[in-house]
Amino acid sequence: MNRPVFAVLDPVLAATLPRYQVACGVTDILMHTLDRYFNPVTDNETTDALAEALLRVVLRNGPLVVENPAAGIRYFLVKPSDVAIYVEHGAADVGIVGKDTILEKGGAFYEVLDLGFGRCRFALAVKEGSDFYGTSQTRCIASKYPNVARAFFEKKGMDVDIIKIEGSVELAPILGLADAIVDIVETGSTLRENGLEVLEEICPLSARMVINQVSMKREQERIAGIIRQLRSRIS
Repeated sequence: MNRPVFAVLDPVLAATLPRYQVACGVTDILMHTLDRYFNPVTDNETTDALAEALLRVVLRNGPLVVENPAAGIRYFLVKPSDVAIYVEHGAADVGIVGKDTILEKGGAFYEVLDLGFGRCRFALAVKEGSDFYGTSQTRCIASKYPNVARAFFEKKGMDVDIIKIEGSVELAPILGLADAIVDIVETGSTLRENGLEVLEEICPLSARMVINQVSMKREQERIAGIIRQLRSRIS
């Protein structure tokens, strides 16, 4: 019998989905596809029970590991920044994580698929009306993603000071801590509410599927099947 496949998820991506989308989004992408690939006779009642179990995990109202023994799959959720670590070190075969985490943290794994949900973007934002580029002075940038911010300005050949902020990064320009921020932007409403505006978009973001390098070789046929079915579902 094949050993279980371990699928690790980013709970932030899951929690951003309304309740019905947990069943139609994350659960459909993972549980329906993986379960039916490894166990084609899985019935709707079993899949729905798994969906509810995943929902309880997302809402922090249940165990952290959800298992489907018949399909040979275990699902578990960890902090976004830890997903890549679990996959890289082989504790998980498959991971679902935001592109923002991949860009900031990096890691030795295969990024195989853009899953198309959790879409947003990295952007450089400033106080409305600011002339950010109109000075030779070294600018100060606040961000939860210092590596992303550093790489962005290095490509521009700009020397900047970067301050890592863990909380509400929008406060930094308002209080004079920084001249600009690099952050994730979805609709831009939070920026506008705080008198900020997007000066430049950096790159698009979305949920990505990552695979452990050893698992890709050891479970090549099974994982290739997962990728094919996922690709057909989201294309």
